[in-house]
Amino acid sequence: MLKLEDTYLHKGKRKALVALLREKGIKSESVLNAINNLPRHFFFDSALISHAYEDKAFPIGEGQTISQPYTVAFQTELLDIRPGDKVLEIGTGSGYQASILHILGAEVYTIEYQKKLYEGTKRFLKRLGIEMNLFYGDGSEGLPSHAPYDKILVTAGAPIVPNSLLKQLKIGGILVIPVGDRKRQTMLKLTKKSETKVLREEYDAFSFVPLLGKDGWR
Repeated sequence: MLKLEDTYLHKGKRKALVALLREKGIKSESVLNAINNLPRHFFFDSALISHAYEDKAFPIGEGQTISQPYTVAFQTELLDIRPGDKVLEIGTGSGYQASILHILGAEVYTIEYQKKLYEGTKRFLKRLGIEMNLFYGDGSEGLPSHAPYDKILVTAGAPIVPNSLLKQLKIGGILVIPVGDRKRQTMLKLTKKSETKVLREEYDAFSFVPLLGKDGWR
């Protein structure tokens, strides 16, 4: 079992990572603090642990990845998390992004499509003492049983914006989702102004693993 040790070396590498993210344009101090306070190496396989503080995505099994720190910071900054926000995350993966949301004070609901990954991450977050609502299932359809949400974050590339997700968002709520083909996606920030009006903002191109499921890639 991986020993959860956070050494001075790890803390130093995290500080350097935060400095790099700041240089790349991340402005939110609360997001940068969350990244500085959460040991990313805890979420890595022991064979890859030396790479934990590189600004890169890495495989975590089941064809999934732990997102690049810049991507995590960028998506989180777009969400503008306030303490107490009820947030749905689609694609739990390693649990790293969900843990950042948790540190920021969000009430996190997160759903994972891959059973093995869901079970492993659930056990792991329990070890870390991080409390959140984890679900196994098709996240492309959201999680209607616990809707509505203040914020929704999709951490996989979608072919379209699933209508079901917009329906589960409160008025004034924000959906952040990468949309495009299987290789490259444009980051979208959608703010629900009313039941019929959505403000759409487009950001840089990213590359995510595909969103699988009924309203994603089959």
